[in-house]
Amino acid sequence: MSDAQQITESTSEVPSPEAAGPAPVPLLTPREGVPPVIADESALDAVVSALAQGSGPLAVDAERASGYRYGQRAYLVQLRREGAGTSLIDPVACPDLTALGEAVSDAEWVLHAATQDLPCLRDIGMRPTRLFDTELAGRLAGFARVGLGVMVETVLGYSLEKGHSAVDWSSRPLPDPWLRYAALDVELLVDLRDALEEELRHQGKLEWALEEFAAIAAAPPPPPRKDPWRRTSGVHKVRRRRQLGVVRELWEARDETARRRDLSPGKVLADAAIVAAAQAMPKDTRALAALPGFGHRTNRRQLQQWQAAIDRARELPEEELPQTAQPPQGPPPPRAWAERDPVAAARLTAARTAVTAHAEELRMPQENLLTPELVRRLCWEPPADGGPEAVGAALRALGAREWQIAQTSGLLAKALSES
Repeated sequence: MSDAQQITESTSEVPSPEAAGPAPVPLLTPREGVPPVIADESALDAVVSALAQGSGPLAVDAERASGYRYGQRAYLVQLRREGAGTSLIDPVACPDLTALGEAVSDAEWVLHAATQDLPCLRDIGMRPTRLFDTELAGRLAGFARVGLGVMVETVLGYSLEKGHSAVDWSSRPLPDPWLRYAALDVELLVDLRDALEEELRHQGKLEWALEEFAAIAAAPPPPPRKDPWRRTSGVHKVRRRRQLGVVRELWEARDETARRRDLSPGKVLADAAIVAAAQAMPKDTRALAALPGFGHRTNRRQLQQWQAAIDRARELPEEELPQTAQPPQGPPPPRAWAERDPVAAARLTAARTAVTAHAEELRMPQENLLTPELVRRLCWEPPADGGPEAVGAALRALGAREWQIAQTSGLLAKALSES
């Protein structure tokens, strides 16, 4: 029996949300009640000591205030470890958790969707050396839905409280129902980890998952995004360079204001308003005030600020205006392949089909087996020697993990040779 057959057969035993019975699921409550929020150094020292003396993996979660505050800083950190119980820490009152991170550096950290929380944890001095990502583990194990609540209910049979995930965690004091919700996020995280580890081992995928987790823990912070203003929603509607200059000037003015006021940029000025102003190019604040997003709630001073940004773009020399398209980085969009390079287009179709089919055999999302971007890069510039070893070396150079190379280099080599 092949590895793929073994994995496919064992995956059929993976529970799924759809397979859950109709019996009521008990609502989870904190075993020790809701702990007080740690908001001073002496209390923090006690938590550091308790967690350092604890045993086993460390459950970690963080709450941000996305949509309310500027940036992605943490406003609450939740920790749980055997022998130490659950701790809730206010990183506003205790902004440097380096000592805490060092005290538990020997532990495996268990997070759900680790890449979402690691940046804000690093900002306050917490960096894991080892981790287990329960969301990614769920994807690799073949679960169709991998949200924490669904996973806890499906795998462990408990229901988590809902309704507070999108609240303003920068509020102070934090209401008790919010704190109970936050504490529950780490209550069963280690139990979930243990169950998923066993499932991955049963499916023959545990080493794959561990390789993924090690890559996440070792990954450096991403570099600053180039031209972040180009991510303005609706910017594709703006066609002319002068109008793009307006988008850039308004985006930068909004970002400066949002940073200064510690507000989400969308609360300062909506993306749709930026695009509307760029398309209309208003000549004065009266014309600006007539546009969507600049109505009666915008005071005169704000209107003047936005109009000044528009005027700056209007006065820029032609050579300082942004280009309508960014310089190409990597392969062109797949829709252009058939015209630009029909042979490469055929390679891409064959490679996609092969990777998708194998991902279905393994019962995992295709992007976890091999990202679409990596497949595109390989097909646009394939190795001269199209054998499995050369394809594997190309995948390795593009950042693929060893387990991904082992699973895909052969089938990709075949797809490239037959297309």
